[in-house]
Amino acid sequence: MNSVSPSAVQYVGGVMQDELVETRRQQQQQPLERQGSFGPRPAQAPDPGREATGEPDEMDKLKAKLMTAWNNVKYGWTVKSKTSFNKISPVTVLGHSYLLNNEDEVERFRLAFVSRIWLTYRREFPQLEGSTWTTDCGWGCMLRSGQMLLAQGLLVHLMPRDWAWPDVQQLTEVDFEVFRPRSPARAGGVPIPSFGSPRGSNTPEKSLTSYQAPKCSQRKRPESVRDRQAEPIHHKLLTWFGDLPPAPFGLHQLVEIGKGSGKKAGDWYGPSIVAHILRKAVAKTSVLHNLAVYVAQDCTVYKEDVVHLCDLSLGQTPSDPFSQAWKSIIILVPVRLGGEALNPSYIECVKNILKLDCCIGIIGGKPKHSLYFVGFQDEQLLYLDPHYCQPVVDVSQVNFSLESFHCSSPKKMPFTRMDPSCTIGFYAKNKKDFESLCSAVSVALSSSKEKYPIFTFVEGQGQDYGLEGHSSNHVGPAAHILPPGNLSMDNNRRSSDEFVFL
Repeated sequence: MNSVSPSAVQYVGGVMQDELVETRRQQQQQPLERQGSFGPRPAQAPDPGREATGEPDEMDKLKAKLMTAWNNVKYGWTVKSKTSFNKISPVTVLGHSYLLNNEDEVERFRLAFVSRIWLTYRREFPQLEGSTWTTDCGWGCMLRSGQMLLAQGLLVHLMPRDWAWPDVQQLTEVDFEVFRPRSPARAGGVPIPSFGSPRGSNTPEKSLTSYQAPKCSQRKRPESVRDRQAEPIHHKLLTWFGDLPPAPFGLHQLVEIGKGSGKKAGDWYGPSIVAHILRKAVAKTSVLHNLAVYVAQDCTVYKEDVVHLCDLSLGQTPSDPFSQAWKSIIILVPVRLGGEALNPSYIECVKNILKLDCCIGIIGGKPKHSLYFVGFQDEQLLYLDPHYCQPVVDVSQVNFSLESFHCSSPKKMPFTRMDPSCTIGFYAKNKKDFESLCSAVSVALSSSKEKYPIFTFVEGQGQDYGLEGHSSNHVGPAAHILPPGNLSMDNNRRSSDEFVFL
């Protein structure tokens, strides 16, 4: 089935459904502990002979072909629906706010959103090693969300400050409207509900007029020449995420790294395990020498562990006492913001985190449906959705098209639908930025109404608290998440997607 143009793409709403009736029947028979927040793992009977060779049997090949054909159809088309934005309420995108009540602000928002890297399901890529998969449709959404999170970190790391894609597309399928309160009482400080709320007696009235996104102004932005000069870096960055085996952050490499954590092609991945896969991918590659990834342990960022990752002068001789060598750092914090559903007490805290310049986004989504959150307006999150199947792009070609790697259709969903299991990302370019990050994030975390913060920063190293086996440089399974102050733990626990219920 032919894909529609990415410039007009709209997302399929709703939650991912089981792909095949037989798969659904098998999943219902699985033990409860084999199921995760983002969907059950397909059950497969062990075959010692096949496991020894690492090759799929004929039944697996047939099942993969059937699921591939079904998913290519399911995610290869979309239902068009407009997203409405409130003109009198600011929309936040990764630390920047825009009040969409004039053409200049809409233009700034357009540049900010469409310039983000969008990585989606792909089909017809080279077969994943040890499997028959040539597409990740139906199972790779969290890996794609993780790729988008890492790509944003690399954009901030490599591109000029406030870089925007010079060839950014026009926004599609959006409305900018005024939602006015019905009564003076609501206008006196009660938040205005957002566009996704069901209409009812308490829903603000929509103005009689709405306008489409204005066309881009023809005048040149002062920074456009600088942005154009940065395009070779933009191209190079996207090649690192290509769906080819050599690509350091491509699906082939991430799936291969995931095997060390017991995952394989066709499995669903949680946001915590993806954080550790990204860390290992960055540590493994030779394309980046001045960037490290740290994954928080037990909802705690240990500052000295970060320093040991970043401060290159620690390994230098005393003859160079004035060296300021410091690796840039991406900090990934796996958390769980509630039990079965999001704890509403954390919504304000999540908003404050997304307002920070140092935040590079949140990977999570809604149950069984991974998304990459980049901002919010009122009580709705703004996201990029990987659930759209596109043909593979051969990034080894010199002038491959960039259009399918950028999305022009912003989408929103209520905070209340957010799955509590997620990973939050931050970036610091140098030591001063890291210290500022710790301070700013701590202030944002203090806005929570709960007794315990989502996570904390502490002095010292993880090993000071009996966590020698769970260093961010450790290649084993991720640490089990425990509340701050209760760091005695069972080192035999292996699940990287278990968290304390805050």
